[in-house]
Amino acid sequence: MTVLYILIPVAIVLVAIAIVVFNWAVNSGQYDDLDGPAHSILFDDEEPLPPTSDEAPASPPAGEQPEQKTDAPR
Repeated sequence: MTVLYILIPVAIVLVAIAIVVFNWAVNSGQYDDLDGPAHSILFDDEEPLPPTSDEAPASPPAGEQPEQKTDAPR
């Protein structure tokens, strides 16, 4: 029974801390735009640049081996 004298004030302090943290998050704008970041990932920011002649050719997709050039006939 005496443990309730400790647990009840601890619970009240934890609830008060949670309320303060929640109010800070709301006031600092953490919940202003919940949908914007989720939709912005779907759209490109700018057009990709065409490759220049100085750049190396693209590597093959993962899991595929690059073709090896050999001088021997097949």
